[in-house]
Amino acid sequence: MNTRWQRFKLQAGVWLVECLLRLVFLSCRKTYPEQKLPEQGSVVVFWHGRLAFMCFVYKHLWDNKRKRGKVIVSDHKDGEIITRVIRRFGIETLRGSSSKGGAKVLIHALKEIKNGTDIIITPDGPRGPRHSVADGAAVIAQKQDCAVYVLNYEADRFWELRSWDKMMIPKPFSKITFGLSPAFSVAGMDLEQAGQEIQAQMWRQSVRDGGKTVAEHQADFHENLQWWRRKHGCADE
Repeated sequence: MNTRWQRFKLQAGVWLVECLLRLVFLSCRKTYPEQKLPEQGSVVVFWHGRLAFMCFVYKHLWDNKRKRGKVIVSDHKDGEIITRVIRRFGIETLRGSSSKGGAKVLIHALKEIKNGTDIIITPDGPRGPRHSVADGAAVIAQKQDCAVYVLNYEADRFWELRSWDKMMIPKPFSKITFGLSPAFSVAGMDLEQAGQEIQAQMWRQSVRDGGKTVAEHQADFHENLQWWRRKHGCADE
């Protein structure tokens, strides 16, 4: 009975989140990226804090027929909720992360890209630090020698949740700008350099979409990194 009740609560929560997101989104003004992704598989990255409304740009870039995209979602409990929500929007997932199921999801991701499917990653998920870049995106891009793209959105009015990722929720009747960066490569870089390049490209795309300046992102990142280290008992470097 308890398990059945938990399943009901989970499904009800997923339905409620979907309805709220759709209602807010319908009231907003939207602009979408004009460029398209190439036929060959690519790595697409966006910040975990932009997860909420990325479902709505999905069908503008991937139709799951001519062009497919799969999102890597962690095996963490929160990952199950995210998977169920985005599945309601027709979005496919690969389950796993650097801390759990990492080797398995890496193998699947490489096969998918080889077959022309884009792999979509939140490099600072699932636990942060916010705007940090884990190695996964760079490893996949380098092993398959494929391009990397940044997907982003900004809103002129929004709520910022008090979560580790400071998730952005556009307010009703706001203007949402979805953006897709030019292609870039991390070939020939070590993983630290590749991570820095991905982070910089993601901040630059935020600027192009009307978000904070790169300097503001850098300041926020270092401030949040200190907070994250104190919370997790890590010594400052």
